[in-house]
Amino acid sequence: MGLFGRRSVGPLGPLGAEDRQDPAISGNGRFLASVLEQGGKAMVVLQEQPGGQTVALRHLRGHEPHSSPSLSWNGRYVAALVQQGPERVAILEDRATGKLLRLPLPNGSQPARLSLAPDGQRIAIEVIEGGQSRVQLFDLTGQLEPDLPGGLAVQGGPSVP
Repeated sequence: MGLFGRRSVGPLGPLGAEDRQDPAISGNGRFLASVLEQGGKAMVVLQEQPGGQTVALRHLRGHEPHSSPSLSWNGRYVAALVQQGPERVAILEDRATGKLLRLPLPNGSQPARLSLAPDGQRIAIEVIEGGQSRVQLFDLTGQLEPDLPGGLAVQGGPSVP
């Protein structure tokens, strides 16, 4: 096996690990987010590791397609790009409180990718504006509690069929 141990992520219903893309893992390694194509829609799926139990994400459903998932240290915060009507937007869900944060982007800009800092206090978003790509950094200090190692452990929650 070489220097690294590896294993496949368990199947999700009738679809397997090979149908996933854009993986992101929490800093503590407990949660894995990935994008899964299902019924013509790309959606973020969150699973506990190593068991593979699927965790419900309240605010992501109904705003497909999804892309670019990112997780904080303990998996408390899940950030992703979603479709809301004609707009592509960056959102962040606090799984502990159920709070949803929509990140304001300049008019005319389209988010392409994002990356959440492990403590949940900053998020970088690549935006396309006028054919040019640039990165915007958002400071979330004061809006979100830090998600630090040894911090609040958010339980997986109910399974999603």
